[in-house]
Amino acid sequence: MRNLLFPLIVGLGGLAILVGLANWQLNRLEWKEGILADIRAKLDAPAIPLLENPDPLTDNYLSVIFEGQPTGEELRVLDSGTIAGTGHHIISAFETSDGRRVMVDQGLIGINDASAQSMEPMIETITVQGNLIWPDDPEAQPPQGDEWYSRDVAAMALVLNTEPLLVQLAAASQYDPRLSPLAVDTRNIKNDHLEYAITWMLLAVVWGAMTMFYIARTLRQTRLKTEKED
Repeated sequence: MRNLLFPLIVGLGGLAILVGLANWQLNRLEWKEGILADIRAKLDAPAIPLLENPDPLTDNYLSVIFEGQPTGEELRVLDSGTIAGTGHHIISAFETSDGRRVMVDQGLIGINDASAQSMEPMIETITVQGNLIWPDDPEAQPPQGDEWYSRDVAAMALVLNTEPLLVQLAAASQYDPRLSPLAVDTRNIKNDHLEYAITWMLLAVVWGAMTMFYIARTLRQTRLKTEKED
């Protein structure tokens, strides 16, 4: 039986690790579902006036409403993963009716939409309803001119001379005709922990089956050897 000790230790150790990884992913799934539920609650809540000093940790996705006028100052953020296709998020500087300067992601302009590209920005005073966001966009190459590759709130605020606040427009009293609004939702927030948990559990089943097969084969070979010696 000594020759079974090492494969048994390896088999049980590997099985414990794989089951542990599956359990860890299930815990991560519960954590992520809690986050998504909190985001959906904020998105569904009645909009409130812009806070004076919102907290990126507690106020991310908070629904807000305000009146303001786009100044015409804009930055473009390239994005290929939206429901409206590939294009540029238009990040506009807004002057609010109470004298603040904030940024609004007004929506997407199609990258090949020549007609929209040739139009001037809308600068009428409008009512904006949307959500405060501090996007977790992946790091990318530095901006080139007014074209950016991630929505870096702090850096964009310096360029547009606004507060470091970005509101993603959900609804407005009047829309910029160039743009397709992109309201915040949770569809693009990755939540693949269940798939990972299933993968680790399936690997644990395979590992366990291989271990049992190896032990059974070793026992059979040992029995046959003993029978021949007898």
